[in-house]
Amino acid sequence: MKSDKYFVRDIPRRKFLEMSVKGGLLVAATPALLSQLVSCSQSGPVTDPLTIDKATLDRVIAKALEKGGNFAEVYLENRHSRNIVMEESSFKSGLYGISQGAGVRVISGNKTGYAYTDEITEESLMRAAEVASYVATAGISTPPVNVSESSRNSFITVGRPLDEIADSARIEVIERADQAAMGYDPRIKMAMIDYYDEVRSRVIANSEGIYLRDELPLLFFIVQTMGEEGGARHLSRERLSRHSGFEMFDEVTPEEVARNAAREAVDMLGAEDAPAGMMDIVMQNGWGGVLVHEAVGHPLEADNIAKGVGAFTGKVGQKVASDLFTMVDDGSIPNARGTINYDDEGTQARRNVLIENGVLKGYMTDILSARQLGMERTGNGRRESFRYMPIPRMTNTFIENGDSNPADILSSTGKGLYVQSLSGGSVNPVTGVFNFTCREAYLIENGKKTRPVKGATLIGSCLDVISNVDAVGNDLAFGPGICGKGQSAEVDAGQPTLRIRGINVGGSRG
Repeated sequence: MKSDKYFVRDIPRRKFLEMSVKGGLLVAATPALLSQLVSCSQSGPVTDPLTIDKATLDRVIAKALEKGGNFAEVYLENRHSRNIVMEESSFKSGLYGISQGAGVRVISGNKTGYAYTDEITEESLMRAAEVASYVATAGISTPPVNVSESSRNSFITVGRPLDEIADSARIEVIERADQAAMGYDPRIKMAMIDYYDEVRSRVIANSEGIYLRDELPLLFFIVQTMGEEGGARHLSRERLSRHSGFEMFDEVTPEEVARNAAREAVDMLGAEDAPAGMMDIVMQNGWGGVLVHEAVGHPLEADNIAKGVGAFTGKVGQKVASDLFTMVDDGSIPNARGTINYDDEGTQARRNVLIENGVLKGYMTDILSARQLGMERTGNGRRESFRYMPIPRMTNTFIENGDSNPADILSSTGKGLYVQSLSGGSVNPVTGVFNFTCREAYLIENGKKTRPVKGATLIGSCLDVISNVDAVGNDLAFGPGICGKGQSAEVDAGQPTLRIRGINVGGSRG
């Protein structure tokens, strides 16, 4: 049986460019023209492409259900984005992207039909509805309810709207980060800064009668630095991302992001080859939560559960992890990267406790999987863009705080590996087997973090790992990433400092 592999990773520049190009217009600016990027993007009157009246949406939904079906939906999207890149203290590119389009979906029993269009017109929407409706040929039809204004709680506040920020301010932030990185230590030989922001407007209307509209601002900021000494090199990366306005840089300065990246690049220059074998692991708080995102989160997404595959199928109410282990997915954390107000099906985002004190409580569902499993919708139906239909996805996924002092966790570990940062990893959602690459790791000797090591890979299965957690700190923190599952989604992964007894470490030294 062939299985998909899901992954999560840091946010690379290539992904920025790919997201900017999809489904729209891309304007490139030379370095000399970067300061004119705003005037280029905002000249002339602005027309709102999402002003489709409700009567039209009712007709499209009725068309989608004319051959049968239990549910139909129209999703409209408009996205404006900017990407500015500085490398080796010189601006390399400036990109302004516009993407808009719509998708129509029909659900008939366990079957789904989906069609999308780059043109938001009644004619194009009716054609997409006709194509999507073929999945329900000769099916039983559920009469649609006319759409009307609906409301949902919002968890995203904006102090300084992105469309009011001059690009000179964006460029200043990039320059400040570059100066802080290059000034950190003479061994820092190169810095690259990626700045990306977007505003995604969306409208969701469906046969249950809901009509929702909102805007989701998003900022990505990445600093990469290269440290070099005596032939040794290390490339570091530090990321900052939130759904918020430009005030993000008042709360976490670009200098702070740059210095964190530069510190890693310098500290890892003396790294020796990592040992291999079964080892106790202490995982630093923050981005280390990506391990649980991959190893546990994906197997708890309900599309695979509905197919009867995966490590957690049929285990609701059963003990699956250590008593110390509580795992949550929460799309309502204010302004977090994975926060969504409501998902891309219109379901209110909320806090979902997935595993509590080691006992499996539930799964992450979308409309289809919730129907298939007879469960409630959890607000996890997400899509990369209008070109994709929604599927169950994580938002902000984390291990809940425990009672241990992080320093005590380290001091009580006689020997092992201290993992400070992971580059990312992948998981087989059927078997739960995962692997992760450690970007920054240190040996633990006599309860202390000592020598840096390189080339360490964590290998194991989800049930083994969460059963072997024997200490959980009280210092929960988060890190941003891109999650891949056939389509991309912005996520936060988080955890407090924790210890896992006995993980298989693949290293370059036996």
